[in-house]
Amino acid sequence: MTIGTAYRVTVFGSSHGPEVGAVIAGVPKGRPVDLLAIQRALDRRRPVGRRLASRRHEEDQIIVDVGISHGVADGGPIRLHVVNQDARSSDYDRLRDTPRPGHADFPARVRYGANADLAGGGIFSGRMTVGLVAAGAIASGLLAPLGVEVFGFVRSIGPEVAVVPETAPLSELRRRSSENEVGTPDASAAARMEECIAGVRRAGDSIGGIVEVRASGLPVGLGEPFFDSVESVVAHAAFSVPAVKAVEFGDGFRAATLRGSEHNDPYEVRAGRIVPRTNHAGGILGGLTDGAELVARFAVKPTASIAKEQETVHLRNLQPARIVVTGRHDPCIVPRAAPVLEAIVAIGLTDLALRGGFLR
Repeated sequence: MTIGTAYRVTVFGSSHGPEVGAVIAGVPKGRPVDLLAIQRALDRRRPVGRRLASRRHEEDQIIVDVGISHGVADGGPIRLHVVNQDARSSDYDRLRDTPRPGHADFPARVRYGANADLAGGGIFSGRMTVGLVAAGAIASGLLAPLGVEVFGFVRSIGPEVAVVPETAPLSELRRRSSENEVGTPDASAAARMEECIAGVRRAGDSIGGIVEVRASGLPVGLGEPFFDSVESVVAHAAFSVPAVKAVEFGDGFRAATLRGSEHNDPYEVRAGRIVPRTNHAGGILGGLTDGAELVARFAVKPTASIAKEQETVHLRNLQPARIVVTGRHDPCIVPRAAPVLEAIVAIGLTDLALRGGFLR
């Protein structure tokens, strides 16, 4: 469960095990590591304080085991974790022989056997992203001296789409997104999104949406073609997040409807720098950053655990069965996915920056 080349992240634990966390290798010796920044990132991911989120109450207080001394990386692997304090595995006992639709239960049982620990989703749970968020916060700290900033926000939930200025500074988007529960910079859309989430919760259902991540201040030429292009590295990591089902950069799927004259980004000189005038490419050409802001969007599926009765089969007698999933679940995980996907982008960019000599 490891990703990365120069900046390597290994996640460990399980949803209802004693802990979840990550081992991060590649942080240069002597680099400051802001533990408060890590904690702030984890707090953005927590459901506590969100009216429309899971009632599972985890403190998620970061514990550093090795690799950081007095706020500075010692050059060895950094191991950090949080304790699982509010797991209720009994909620899943009666579901052991009836795989939940939308979950990894069935293929995981076939792959790992009848004794696989799938309480709360086991290693296939979104709970595993805690370690990714921590690793992403460290990565963002490494990128900051280069002038690189990464921020993720909710672009849409169900049919409700935020209107976001393409040229807005990330600091402004961050400020606006912090002012509502769903984490979108569009206050009007936020109210509609919250009502949408409340509606599906009342119906015992769930809904998905889109997270957008932008990265500004990137140097030109970051990326390792052919198979480790910026898109390849980011998409590889993003598809490891259990709920992500599609990724696009820049115009993405819309590019298939355009002509070259519409999609190409003309160059101009601005403040003494050659930059694209528009950003249909999302800041990436030929797998390399082109000086524009990186723009990536991630489709997050509806939460698989819903209160509606669903059809499945009994694994022992192969007869049809019906189940109702109990426990504590988010009717929409998109707001909590935003800091996770922000972390994914930061991890990928840091790995490429170290490999390309932009970071030392």
